[in-house]
Amino acid sequence: MTETIQITEQIQTIPDPGTEIPLLSVEDLHVWFELRRFGFGHAGYVRAVDGVSFQLDHGEAVAVVGESGCGKSSLMKTILGLNKITKGEIVYNGKKLSRYSSQDMRWYRSQVGYVQQDPYGALPPFMSIQQILEEPLIINGVKDKEKRLERITKALEEVKMTPVDEFLPKFPHMISGGQQQRIVIARAMILNPKLLVADEPVSMLDASVRVEILRLLRGLQENHDLAVIYITHDLSTVRYFSEYIFVMYAGEIIEKARVDDLIRNPKHPYTLALLAATSDPDAKNVDEFQEVPPGEPPSLVKPPAGCRFHPRCKFMIPGLCDVDRPPEFKIEPEHLAACWLFKDEQS
Repeated sequence: MTETIQITEQIQTIPDPGTEIPLLSVEDLHVWFELRRFGFGHAGYVRAVDGVSFQLDHGEAVAVVGESGCGKSSLMKTILGLNKITKGEIVYNGKKLSRYSSQDMRWYRSQVGYVQQDPYGALPPFMSIQQILEEPLIINGVKDKEKRLERITKALEEVKMTPVDEFLPKFPHMISGGQQQRIVIARAMILNPKLLVADEPVSMLDASVRVEILRLLRGLQENHDLAVIYITHDLSTVRYFSEYIFVMYAGEIIEKARVDDLIRNPKHPYTLALLAATSDPDAKNVDEFQEVPPGEPPSLVKPPAGCRFHPRCKFMIPGLCDVDRPPEFKIEPEHLAACWLFKDEQS
């Protein structure tokens, strides 16, 4: 407990949540991974995240969507403090992560919960559920066994794993996939974080369980005033959970809007294509062929000049889209798109 108090004293300059400072600010974030060839040395960089900026307020939920390889997971891992920042900054509650000491980073990671995509792979098979939930409490200085059990019991009750006594001695392989994901969520919440990063938390689950897990996360968000970053490639689940959608393509966020606005009135050509590719539950539309952009996503080692979507975009403006990188244009007060089509339509 003494160590926890020391860490808290080091970060006492961070503003209180009651101020208007955003909980999380991502400022022109770049995360590049170096490529090396055996015997030849440096061979370039993979620009996994390339100039991403956004803010997240207390209690707010946003979804980051995009196809595989667009940089969603690299962005998430950088926010979690697992990837090194190449350029730019992440600011948590008014303090830059680059200025955190190793003890401050330990405190920061206690403030940011992480829900993994694969619950079975995320849970150590040799530990019981009680041991899994107890470990982060021990690491963060909760020495009293009764207090640990009290917090474990509360966490399990919140994720609807009752009666608690029946689950505590069980191992991960003894419970279902949906129950495993509830344990992963309970572990993410055990330290009472202010921010939760959920990496495709329902993609490995049966369809019948997905809505239950999303409702559970939504309830936790409301009850704990929890900010949530929901990483997904499935737009069909976003409306159940988030206030805002950020659309990523080739390492960049190319559109930001409220969920209903973006789904009803998408602006960026890539967002239009992404929505067209979403599964349609209406059986009458099974034979309708949805037009998809030609080609493949660009290489993040040598991305194209200008807009990175321009080689696949039917609205491409020669001499502009293939030359200059578009800034974010504010089309509506809370709807922004990085596309040259809207350079004359700003609100």
